[in-house]
Amino acid sequence: MANSDILLFSSSPHVKSPKTTKWIMLNVCIALLPSLIFGIIYFGLKALLLVAVSVLSAVVSEFIYLFITGKKFDEIVKQFDYSSCVTGLLIGLTIGTNYPIYAPIFGSAFAIIVVKMLFGGTGKNIVNPAIVGRIFIFISFQTVITAYLSPNIASISGKTLDTSATALAGLLGQDGVQIFPNLSNWDLFLGTGLSGCIGETCKLAILIGAVYLACVGILNILYPIIYVIVCGLFTVLLNGFDFAFFLPSILSGGLMIGAFFMATDYVTTPNTKIANYIYFFILGLLTAGLRQATHMEVVSFAILLMNLTVPIIDKFIYHRPFGYYKPKKEAK
Repeated sequence: MANSDILLFSSSPHVKSPKTTKWIMLNVCIALLPSLIFGIIYFGLKALLLVAVSVLSAVVSEFIYLFITGKKFDEIVKQFDYSSCVTGLLIGLTIGTNYPIYAPIFGSAFAIIVVKMLFGGTGKNIVNPAIVGRIFIFISFQTVITAYLSPNIASISGKTLDTSATALAGLLGQDGVQIFPNLSNWDLFLGTGLSGCIGETCKLAILIGAVYLACVGILNILYPIIYVIVCGLFTVLLNGFDFAFFLPSILSGGLMIGAFFMATDYVTTPNTKIANYIYFFILGLLTAGLRQATHMEVVSFAILLMNLTVPIIDKFIYHRPFGYYKPKKEAK
């Protein structure tokens, strides 16, 4: 039988869309550019170098894996969908300039090869590769990292922050005693005078990217908003209904970039709207609760834990088939 005579069958409905995986991933890369630009402005050229090494390592790791498994170079180039670029960007943006240049090489390689490719590639990973890569770097280099570097842009409120910790560490405190960071909420929002990770400090840049994704139809912005608000409100509840904790809790640490760019990954979130509402609500509770209990940033760990619950959520909350109706019980 000739190839032209082969009839292909697939389940309905048959919906075609110009929003391919390559198109989506390319737009996510564009949405992350504001965070990268502000990161370079705040932390200098080393920030650019770290992110570049992270992206290059992710892309090269994917190419090497596919080549080893028998793919030809032209086939690899043809199926390249920019997902490894997104992973590399997120890993690079969620580490600080205090990390050595070679750190993202290990994180990106682990994320792509172990978390993504070994599970079948794009769309088949059970957890977010960037999340695991970030955690891998955090755990591997924890003993050599002593302080986050101060940004080049001073605090607009004229205050300073001890570089031995981020603003979130100041908010959470130590030994169960919480203190507020020595920065204004405007500093936390703009990232001015704020030590921390390259792409996490400027919340304005993160929101610009999130709005862009919402405008092009990639991101349902309601989901991360639920996550952020629930996390802030639960933090308020855990601190005696003191609403002074609300803004510092949502503007500190990696909550914003985690909510809008990592927790919303299509592959590792539930399939239905109601399931997503539940997912992001629980994620907000989990993040705030673990922050309070551990006195450290736990966004990556919270998202990773919730990724693992997605198969269970989808098992009990799923789409009803088109035209489905619940049969009526016969009266006895």
